[in-house]
Amino acid sequence: EIAVRAAFKAVQSGRQVVVLVPTTILADQHARTFGERLADFPVNVQTLSRFQTPKEQATVLADLKAGKTDIVIGTHRILSADVSFSQLGLIVVDEEHRFGVKHKERLKKLRLETDVLTLTATPIPRTLHLSLAGLRDMTLMQTPPRDRSPVLTYVEPWDDGLIDEGISRELDRGGQVFFVHNRVETIDGMADHVQRVVPHARIGVGHGQMRERDLESVMRKFVDGEIDVLVSTMIVESGLDDVREPRRHFRPRAALPASRARRPVAPPCELLPAGA
Repeated sequence: EIAVRAAFKAVQSGRQVVVLVPTTILADQHARTFGERLADFPVNVQTLSRFQTPKEQATVLADLKAGKTDIVIGTHRILSADVSFSQLGLIVVDEEHRFGVKHKERLKKLRLETDVLTLTATPIPRTLHLSLAGLRDMTLMQTPPRDRSPVLTYVEPWDDGLIDEGISRELDRGGQVFFVHNRVETIDGMADHVQRVVPHARIGVGHGQMRERDLESVMRKFVDGEIDVLVSTMIVESGLDDVREPRRHFRPRAALPASRARRPVAPPCELLPAGA
């Protein structure tokens, strides 16, 4: 909400806006959100990522340089040397901790004459220090979104019956489930176990050691509702806002909070022993 309003204000002032996100899934989600919110206004919103065809990328780059694009939402591709802007006024960085040193250096060059809005639930130490030292303005979001219910957290012993009950209840209500298993070595075995426990569920696996296109495909299927249960590592911390609701999380106790912060409507969260 803050990013949308800040971007709209910048566009009203005749400036362009960059929204930088770590994954193409987030880029697509933000593009839909911005597009829906600004649909009644003459604001041109486009996306840019390396998964687009060269022709699509060339069109977006030409529109950016000519000033035809008001808001561009994209991944690290935006930081490439061939990207230029007509009148850049605002940079919005989502999940800042997901970007490396080279990306930060490129951002420094873009920041010389622009405002920067950083959004994160887990600020990196340097950003937090700059804010606490007064070198950066910091705003804390302490009020939950409208209609958001409290997160319900349960600590339970490992129980296949409980897993079956929880997942089946969510699927019967048209929901989806995150099953967090933060061990890549055994995640496929855990997915097979969940499939045996809940045979009618469509199971997907996602983790950071997969090929990028394979991971992208799994995430997109989950967002599109083709997967009911996503067995994944903590990569879901980057957020999937547009999955079907309601949602339930199953996760080891050792892997608690960050991913809950992004959920627009709070799901139940079942915490199971990490050694199970």
